[in-house]
Amino acid sequence: MTPRGWDTPRTTWALITLLCASAVGLALVGQHVWGHEPCPWCVLQRVIMMAIGLCALLGMCWLWARAPWLVGLPVALLSVLGGACAIWQYTVAAQSASCNLTLADKILYASGLDGAWPDVFAPRASCAEANHALLGVPYALWALLVFAIILAASVRLMRLHARAPLNTPAP
Repeated sequence: MTPRGWDTPRTTWALITLLCASAVGLALVGQHVWGHEPCPWCVLQRVIMMAIGLCALLGMCWLWARAPWLVGLPVALLSVLGGACAIWQYTVAAQSASCNLTLADKILYASGLDGAWPDVFAPRASCAEANHALLGVPYALWALLVFAIILAASVRLMRLHARAPLNTPAP
C-alpha cells in the first residue's frame, strides 16, 4: 500500500526526471572522474535520457493534467529507442574495433551537440574501448534497465489515465 499522495502522476514524472538526471550525472562522473570515455552509442543514450527527462519534467510541471498522451507517448517511444541503442551497443557495437561513422555518429554530428558541448556530448572512445562497467555490470545494461523502468512507468501512467472517466481528472 502506498502512502496517500505518493503514487500520483506528478510524483511518478518527478521520479522519472530524477532517474534520468541521476543516470546522466553518473555517466558524466564516470567520464570525468573515473576516466570512462564514452563511445557514440553511449553519448546518444545520454541525449535520449536527457530528452526523456525534459519530457518528464514538463509532465510533472503542467502537461500531464492537460495532455497526458503528449508526455507519455514520447517518453515511451524514447525509452524504446534508448533501449534499442543500449542493446545494439552491448551486442553489436562493443564487439567492433571501430564504431566510426555509425548511425550514432551521424545523429550526433547532425545535431551539433558534440561541437556545442564537447565535455558532455563528444564521443571520445571507440565502442570496443568504451565497454566500461559499474559494479561489474556494463553501462549499456544499466542504461537498458533504466530505459525499461521508464517505459513501464510511462505506460502505467497512460493506462491509468485511459481508465479514468472522461469527465474526471486522472489520479
